[in-house]
Amino acid sequence: MIRVVLVDDQTLVRTGFRLVLDETDDIEVVGEAADGPRALDVVALTRPDVVLMDVRMPGLDGIETTRRIRSGQHPAKVIILTTFDLDEYVLAGLRAGASGFLLKDALAADLISAVRVVAAGESVAAPSVTRRLIAHYVSRAPAPPVADERLAALTAREREVLTLVARGMSNAEIATALVLSESTVKTHLGRVLAKLDLRDRVQAVILGYECGLTATE
Repeated sequence: MIRVVLVDDQTLVRTGFRLVLDETDDIEVVGEAADGPRALDVVALTRPDVVLMDVRMPGLDGIETTRRIRSGQHPAKVIILTTFDLDEYVLAGLRAGASGFLLKDALAADLISAVRVVAAGESVAAPSVTRRLIAHYVSRAPAPPVADERLAALTAREREVLTLVARGMSNAEIATALVLSESTVKTHLGRVLAKLDLRDRVQAVILGYECGLTATE
């Protein structure tokens, strides 16, 4: 059973998520909180596997709450909840240790899938949403590339894979673009994550954005 805590200052949002998750056989909502301090207490008490975390809350925002949960004694996985208007907070949340992000208007099936994927140790960053996030950032305020000496450890092919991951492409799309099999792409991506000491695909996207790999020529 996957144990989940819901953190959002809107009661209706928490109620809606609870109704969706309670319909499953393998997910149990074990607690709720309307703000950061209460979330920390609930997480410490219930020790959930996954926390669905709102960004904007009174008292302690979702970014700092996520950071404290992830650095705590029982670091539950965190999924950042956002509307597309709040994308400037998403990368901060991921840097704080979140395992991904989910739009608040996501379909019920996507919510359930996200909880299961994160509980299994993977990240949630749907390529379609990632592309929108990258486009939003690039169009608003392109970040000056940050030099990262770790990239020198990558082979030319691994750098190509990282670049396409950072641009929001799925493994299947990368395989088509580079004329490789999906299994080969997965192998290259695994080596990239290991060499760069990255936790998951989400962190690869963040690094790629910060190093300027999302810029199109």
